Amino acid sequence: MKSKILQFARAFHSRYTSLIPLLQHPLLLLIRLYWGYDFYQSGAGKLNNLENTIEFFTSLNIPFPEFNAVFVGNMEMIGGILFMLGIGARYFTIPLILNMCVAYATDDLEALMNVFPDPESFVAATPFQHLFALLIVYVYGAGVFSIDWIIRRWNKKKNPH
Repeated sequence: MKSKILQFARAFHSRYTSLIPLLQHPLLLLIRLYWGYDFYQSGAGKLNNLENTIEFFTSLNIPFPEFNAVFVGNMEMIGGILFMLGIGARYFTIPLILNMCVAYATDDLEALMNVFPDPESFVAATPFQHLFALLIVYVYGAGVFSIDWIIRRWNKKKNPH
């Protein structure tokens, strides 16, 4: 009886752990779609309300606020689209990651400075979720449901070595 329970437990564990990796690609797609669209909306909002964005950047003492407002708005819009499609995911996440680091350093500096004594404030800060999503895609790639995967597959067929 004990042997059958152990056999069942081992079989269940083996099957269970073999199915979990199947969730990786749908999860990466959901992360890319949700946060990519959020980046797109954020960038479009900055560009559609450029005077408010410039004023906000000025209040944060960001140098060249006019230039940076247009630059960041375009980077978030274009980066959001590329993120959703999964094009150059590991490359195009880098400027967005740097953007989130600047957001921490300018708008959420207190949360950044207190990351160890008060990790809750760091995690609750606006840039955290964006940064976390970007880091996941940077580390794991865009997944199967992406243009990156299609290009990689096409290149392997064309150049099997």
